[in-house]
Amino acid sequence: MSIDLEIAQAATLKRITDIADTVGLSTDDLIPYGWTKAKVPVAVLERLEADTTPGRLILVTAMSPTPAGEGKTTTSIGLADGLNERNRRRIVAGEAPTGQAVLALREPSLGPVFGMKGGAAGGGHAQVVPMEDINLHFTGDFNAIALANNLAATMLDNHIDHGNALDIDPRRIHIHRVMDLNDRALRNTTIGLGGLNGGVPREDHFDIVVASEVMAVFCLSTSVADLRARLARIVVAHTRDRTPVTVDDIGAAGAMTALLRDALSPNLVQTLEHTPAFIHGGPFANIAHGCNSALATRSALALGDWAITEAGFGADLGAEKFLDIKCRATGLWPDLVCVVGTVRALKYHGGIEKEALEEENVEAMLAGMPNLEHHLSVLRDVYGLTAVVSLNRFPSDTDAEVEAAIAHLAQQGVRAVSAEHWAHGGAGALDLADAVIAAAEERSTASGGGPRHPYELTAHPAEKIKALATTVYRAGSVQIPAAVRRTLDQYVQEGYGDLPVCIAKTQYSLSSDPSLRGAPVGHELTVRDVRLSAGAGFIVVICGDIMTMPGLPKDPAAHRIDVTDDGSITGLF
Repeated sequence: MSIDLEIAQAATLKRITDIADTVGLSTDDLIPYGWTKAKVPVAVLERLEADTTPGRLILVTAMSPTPAGEGKTTTSIGLADGLNERNRRRIVAGEAPTGQAVLALREPSLGPVFGMKGGAAGGGHAQVVPMEDINLHFTGDFNAIALANNLAATMLDNHIDHGNALDIDPRRIHIHRVMDLNDRALRNTTIGLGGLNGGVPREDHFDIVVASEVMAVFCLSTSVADLRARLARIVVAHTRDRTPVTVDDIGAAGAMTALLRDALSPNLVQTLEHTPAFIHGGPFANIAHGCNSALATRSALALGDWAITEAGFGADLGAEKFLDIKCRATGLWPDLVCVVGTVRALKYHGGIEKEALEEENVEAMLAGMPNLEHHLSVLRDVYGLTAVVSLNRFPSDTDAEVEAAIAHLAQQGVRAVSAEHWAHGGAGALDLADAVIAAAEERSTASGGGPRHPYELTAHPAEKIKALATTVYRAGSVQIPAAVRRTLDQYVQEGYGDLPVCIAKTQYSLSSDPSLRGAPVGHELTVRDVRLSAGAGFIVVICGDIMTMPGLPKDPAAHRIDVTDDGSITGLF
């Protein structure tokens, strides 16, 4: 059994009604899913927002990830627990409290759970629980999203089969069927076989649920009405004369909304230390916009003095999309950013291979520092945000490595601390909590701090791509094939030119080439394709070899997951 699962299964959980009570929610405000999970209806959230002053929003992001893993979700949980532990200690000491922290995180996808990356409920003594439920079926949100997406695809094919009154061009169908597993065999398929009763034959594709536009719509919607309006705007195909066909045109918006109505309410759970946590929505950041639902973030802001939320992968992916897409869509803006780094990741970007990362190497660690510095400079210079660095400490990290990293960052004027929440929970993140509190106080007294972005929405989509490539990725050029440029021009002509762009690229490099470690400068960003997400409100730009339907590794995590005779799950990590 993995140590994470062992710790989670040994934990004593409070009833979800008791967790809700700590932030002023009554039993009547909840839709319970057993004793340890509940949904908070959207109507309750709207009432709370009208009656409360929102807390401070802390965005957790990271340096470019590595195959060794950095523990960003673990740090998000540890920071929230650390803030609440500091708050408790100050109250006991008779000092002014620092306030309640509430988490807002993404739901795990079964693709990584059964694949290579594992679950997304944190780790060690910084976890959200019940860990098995969260990592597996949870409250059924992803199933509802998959069903809604596939209903639209089914109704589109049904329309074509029954006469095609809209004159849809079968060669220009844009919505793909989805499933929440890694299945490379479904990346490219042929459907409609079997004669007259089998539908219209055509090539098709499958995406993973977390890459779907319906997932993006779900996570950016602010109400049931907004959800329906966004679903209705999804462009599912084009006619033979190149006119967009929407979900509304095929009559699917109402039924899709019905499938998603209950799922839209955020899910409330708890950490091992009983910090309230909203776990809701889960688009990948390397192929989608990488943020939990807007409703979950708003719930944390309405119920907490500190709202801790996370954006997927490195700051060039998740944080950029949080700031340029989610914040533009919702009016949110973080008060502070916590950037997760590790000694292991620094050494990897300094040229050390995964097998040797546990060996002390101060020189390699410092050689990899430009990657972390790159993310910090983008957050500061492009977006105008203040960042605190959390060095998530692993057992193999030596004092010499950690002290050298903190000293180096201090010379750059960056507040950095070592955090040991994996080993010690909130108590191991007290220094990180103090650093966040101090930096947030300093920022609140400074001038400015409003939203800043690397491009204007009025710019042509190709110019937006170039702006991101040159300012966030530090590329020297952008390669956009002529056919892709024509598609972008078509989006402009159809009225979608003012949408932000959502870059789908490798998470392992600032470039579109995963082999380029560190902080490469002057590289070429290679655009392969673009897709319109009119309902979500952005244009997806697919770069390099990134895929929207991952595959399983040779030895998938599913090999190790099992159930004992008494019903206990084993092998999750």
